Amino acid sequence: MKLLVKAQPQGRDIVKVTPESAGWKHVGFEGFRLAAGESLQITLPGTREGCLVILTGSIELRLVEPGQAPQHWAKLGGRHSVFDECSPDALYAPPSSHFEIRAHDASELALATAPAQGRYPARLIPGISMLRSVRGQGSNTRYVCDILPQTEDAESLLVVEVVTPAAQSSSYPPHKHDTDNLPVESSLEETYYHRIDPPQGFAFQRVYTDARDLDESMAVGDHDVVMVPRGYHPVVMPHGYRGYYLNVMAGPHRQWHFKNDPAHDWLMPR
Repeated sequence: MKLLVKAQPQGRDIVKVTPESAGWKHVGFEGFRLAAGESLQITLPGTREGCLVILTGSIELRLVEPGQAPQHWAKLGGRHSVFDECSPDALYAPPSSHFEIRAHDASELALATAPAQGRYPARLIPGISMLRSVRGQGSNTRYVCDILPQTEDAESLLVVEVVTPAAQSSSYPPHKHDTDNLPVESSLEETYYHRIDPPQGFAFQRVYTDARDLDESMAVGDHDVVMVPRGYHPVVMPHGYRGYYLNVMAGPHRQWHFKNDPAHDWLMPR
């Protein structure tokens, strides 16, 4: 099974993962790049909620939600780089919502989708409201921003971004969340949308199971996506290159409980 989805180097559509292309049930992901003044329209399917993340640049956004008056934001976003020490603006929307977007300047957007029935209304998730934290220690330190965590309303989606310094590891010790065994472990599909600084660099990511029936190691470039249907999935950055990834997770239960690889659990602080 090929888990690495290579990005398109030019054009509006950067990368796309659907349940059909991934061979799973829950997570969808799309990345877009817009030039200044360029417009984009997106309509969510009638069975999927969405979280639009303004990764870089600033946009004007009109949202048409079924049965509600349209909402309009003259300017959202404004981050120059995903490596800036600030959080992105995002927007949650229920199924069948319609986004009308116009870029004020060169912008990069991400759209996460997952199954939903329309229980929650659309809402802005301003970057200033997002929880930022530091995870790990030493060469396993990474910087986390919770965009749509399980403590905030959504039916399926979990969205988080992580910055990993050069020559350090992330999603480490290797952990997995592919077994429906709450509260010990939850079953969640996941995508990693990678950005690299400087962009000519790369990250290493491995996805593997205990039985090694799935064991794939990848050199991941800027804007590439890694799909994690199951198994452990650590990331390592080489010397000289910082890494960023946007994680989208979804599964039968909207809870994130993971299990470390027992062979490497000794690395956890005691």
